[in-house]
Amino acid sequence: MLVKSFLQINFMFVSQENLNYQLPPEEILQLADYQRLPSIEMDVNNKYLLYIYRNTYKTLEDINQPEIKLAGKRINPVASISSKIDYIRNLKVALVDGGVPVQVSGLPENPRIAYLTWSRDDSKIAFTNTVSNGLELWVLDFETASAKKLTDARVNAFFGNPICWFADNQHILIKLLPEKRANVTDALSAIPAGPVISESDGTKSHNRTYQDLLKNKRDEDNFVALATSEYNKLDLNGNKVLFKESNIYKNENISPDGKCVMISIIRKPFSFLVPEEYFAKQTIVCDSEGNTVKVVNEVPLLDSLPKGFMAVQKEKRRFNWRSDEPATLAFVEALDGGDPAIETEFRDAIYTWKAPFVEAPELRCKTNLRFSSISWCNADVAVVEDYWYDTRQAKTYLINPSKPSEEPKIIFERNYQDVYAFPGNFEVVKNIYGKYSLAIENDCIFLTGPGHTPQGQFPFIDRFDTKTIATERIYQSAFTDKIEEIYSFEHFVKGDVLVRIQSPAEYPNYFIRNIKNNTLKQLTHFENPFESINTVQKELVKYKRSDGVELTGTLYLPAGYHLHSGKKLPLLIWAYPAEYKDKDSASQTTANPNEFTFPHYSTFVYWVTRGYAVLDDAAFPIVGEGKTEPNDNFIEQLIDNARAAIDAVDALGYIDRKKVGVGGHSYGAFMVANLLTYCELFACGVARSGAYNRTLTPFGFQSEQRNYWEAPEIYNSLSPFMNAHKMITPLLLVHGEEDNNSGTFTLQTERYFQALKGLGAPARMVILPKESHGYVARENIMHLLWEQDRFFEKYLK
Repeated sequence: MLVKSFLQINFMFVSQENLNYQLPPEEILQLADYQRLPSIEMDVNNKYLLYIYRNTYKTLEDINQPEIKLAGKRINPVASISSKIDYIRNLKVALVDGGVPVQVSGLPENPRIAYLTWSRDDSKIAFTNTVSNGLELWVLDFETASAKKLTDARVNAFFGNPICWFADNQHILIKLLPEKRANVTDALSAIPAGPVISESDGTKSHNRTYQDLLKNKRDEDNFVALATSEYNKLDLNGNKVLFKESNIYKNENISPDGKCVMISIIRKPFSFLVPEEYFAKQTIVCDSEGNTVKVVNEVPLLDSLPKGFMAVQKEKRRFNWRSDEPATLAFVEALDGGDPAIETEFRDAIYTWKAPFVEAPELRCKTNLRFSSISWCNADVAVVEDYWYDTRQAKTYLINPSKPSEEPKIIFERNYQDVYAFPGNFEVVKNIYGKYSLAIENDCIFLTGPGHTPQGQFPFIDRFDTKTIATERIYQSAFTDKIEEIYSFEHFVKGDVLVRIQSPAEYPNYFIRNIKNNTLKQLTHFENPFESINTVQKELVKYKRSDGVELTGTLYLPAGYHLHSGKKLPLLIWAYPAEYKDKDSASQTTANPNEFTFPHYSTFVYWVTRGYAVLDDAAFPIVGEGKTEPNDNFIEQLIDNARAAIDAVDALGYIDRKKVGVGGHSYGAFMVANLLTYCELFACGVARSGAYNRTLTPFGFQSEQRNYWEAPEIYNSLSPFMNAHKMITPLLLVHGEEDNNSGTFTLQTERYFQALKGLGAPARMVILPKESHGYVARENIMHLLWEQDRFFEKYLK
């Protein structure tokens, strides 16, 4: 009888709706089906603008390509490149000093361009082009605005960008597939020689739940076949010389003087528990002809790191060339063994090691917190940053690399979630080696920042004196009806700054602002592709939740809507929860009502054209002060955030609070399912690509560092799947068929829907074919918009 009942229940689950792809209503379609405008890049000499064109969406045909999933990667085994890459479809060049973009000549027909890599002098760009049988290397010359092919289809981009320019700007180090490459297809179809076996030796391993891991010997063989390359040194006529014999080369970095090449090599054993970034590695340095000079590091398989977000390997890490010297390596070594649980004054030490590495590495400084970054300037100036996740603390130090005995000077110390106190990012320029180092003038370095304040956003440029440790503001945007984003300080003597300016109805365009004479020179003239929503009403709504935390959201109202009409609108809220350690940081906002209104499938803004009020990017902070973790009262804070948002818009008189829908993606979907489970504030919800059973991510999720066995009540209470019997609110569940995000397996949505359906809850599940964690195919995105619109019309109107 029990078996019969089980079969009857499962029979209920197989009912499906056979439906072809649909298009959303015309109001949404005319916004969603637009031509994507180009992005731009500018050369270091401020002479050329490169216009980069991509398609708005991919097609199902684009994403229905050969794919193999190995060690955390998804690769097209024919093209030897990521199967998820977003290709560039065209390139144009224009002069900064005026001129219409000119089509780059010589490009292949129907190009699929990736990995644009500028030469050190910015006179050329190397890039890959994907063809039916592989990956080619091409080069673009700015002077002639022309491109030419350098190799046949043998380039290997398994680990990402395979291109590295030598210092002479005439030679390229390129990864090519070996002439005698292993046959991947044969390995895939091979009959297994035995079972898959894993064994625990008693060592604790706090690994997250990763996707696409190696599973068996066949996967290991395929990984070796696809990841193996040989290095070739190539001139600009396509002549090549073998630089390094075949091996599993992960990445490479050529020294500033071009005489040394640092290469990392993946070694066995591999792992079924972690992706390739944790595999054993060897780091070597070669001379400019490929001869090994020194093995500078050996790292074992890292599948059992200590617990916590601040855990790192105990071996040397973060190897890179010091950008201001000819051939000096810099690296970091943990002083706490990589274990954040160990109490110690200093966490990390920074060393430099000068080629040919005969002398021992030299200590440059120690950091109190976990090392984050170092920016080199010259022999006397460098800037070091560290941080600590548990306290959200960050420090910035000024050091003298030539005098390591000098105490580092703390120049900034703050809570890194305090956006109002963010001092900005240090500006860098290309130095004599064609490498980026800190821009310095008269002992001053420079910072540019977004300029978020309680009164609004006012981007700035500061001058920092390295001698007096004093900061002077030399420019701050005065716009109150627009946003002026500072991209880079292009010329310090002249005062030229590359900026991008936008407003709610003005598409972002690029300008050169001269901060000395306060002039603007427009570089691009992109037109607004979304004219139909120019008259939509938009405002930043500020409100408080019950504990006093200040919240915001961007409110959209239909064009022509008037409060005195007496019409109450249904409301759609789109949000994503964010964790904080203090209420002050949680109360801050980076939302700006002057931002260009850019409708996108990842929000609900489209529905303002369908008669809905939309509260976009509603603040949903989750605060865990002191020793309290944010998840300790996650549900209570979710509900408090939601109630405050609805109350705020309702108080303005715009909405019918009985007709409110909520939506979110990924962790936002997790939020939606919990809101509908634990409160009655919403009439419906849309949850896309979420995780609903936290026992399937037992060693942490999002910002939760405790494992399931340390906090079972948290994992269980926060799992909508475990509480599916409480759900009575209509829920639209959407997921990509091939989700590649850690923890958000497609199975999460499938099993949650099974539970809801079996318990009689009103739910609909849509699985989008071939999609990963984010959605890219036009057919799927248009159908998603149709599904959401039909769902809202049914439950909110």
